[in-house]
Amino acid sequence: MNIPFIKYSKFFLSFSIVVTVVALMSLFFWGLKPGIDFTGGSLMELNFANNRPETSEVQQVLGEMDYRSVTIQKTGEKGLIIRTAFLTEDKHQEVLQNIKDSFNQDDNMVVESSFQTIGPSVSQQLRQRSLWAIILVSLGIIFYIAYAFRKVSKPVASWKYGALAIVAMIHDVLLVVGVFAFLGKFAGVEVDVAFVVAMLTVIGYSINDTIVVYDRIRENLLHHTSWSFADLVNYGLNQTMMRSINTTLTTLLPLLALYFFGGATIHNFVLALLIGIASGAYSSIFIASPLLVLVEKWQARRA
Repeated sequence: MNIPFIKYSKFFLSFSIVVTVVALMSLFFWGLKPGIDFTGGSLMELNFANNRPETSEVQQVLGEMDYRSVTIQKTGEKGLIIRTAFLTEDKHQEVLQNIKDSFNQDDNMVVESSFQTIGPSVSQQLRQRSLWAIILVSLGIIFYIAYAFRKVSKPVASWKYGALAIVAMIHDVLLVVGVFAFLGKFAGVEVDVAFVVAMLTVIGYSINDTIVVYDRIRENLLHHTSWSFADLVNYGLNQTMMRSINTTLTTLLPLLALYFFGGATIHNFVLALLIGIASGAYSSIFIASPLLVLVEKWQARRA
């Protein structure tokens, strides 16, 4: 069965533009909520055996110790995450002991499951390196695809395959970033180094899926020289459709298991991967390939 993807490309591209604009607005108005990795400070994760106190109660205990700028977030059923300014080890033990003295009863033991501290200089370095990593990866992808597709530079130049793959990738990245901006505003979800790792993974997956489709189009260009470019692209999409579905499903299923049964520490990391990988499969079929046809038609009109 030959599905006419290109026939309905305007609908899919219009939908993708709306999604991208909404994601950009979410990012512009709310922005991402940076975690301790990017802001510096100390983070404590506590677990209570039975009765978890309210955040206001913990805030009061810390306020009595002159720790006013404290963020407290519930995690799981019996956990709390406390983020403060930079704490020395002595201050850390003092804060922990005061919380235990206030809430550590016979039937409600308080256990510290993790503690981490990151200085401001380290967080600034992480921000810069994360940005450069994404920029350099994107440029490397364009150069690689331009070289790999050098033998089929007509009717669309080989470097444009790379540029359009980056456009589809930007759609995927913006979707994930927009969702996390929304969650940061209304659910207090923070982004950290794990989020950056998830973004790099999404970039790689999105480009990989797009290249598989583009490579099939390249083969069709070499073997079906009499076909129109739109028919070649549509034929390539139909050839790779089942491969994209199978690959995406076999990737999403274990991620769903991790999301629902994994620990709280990887929850947001897995959520970013779920959104990005699903979007990557969509963009390779409904964005990257139709854009090739639009570029070819635009070039023909100019000629």
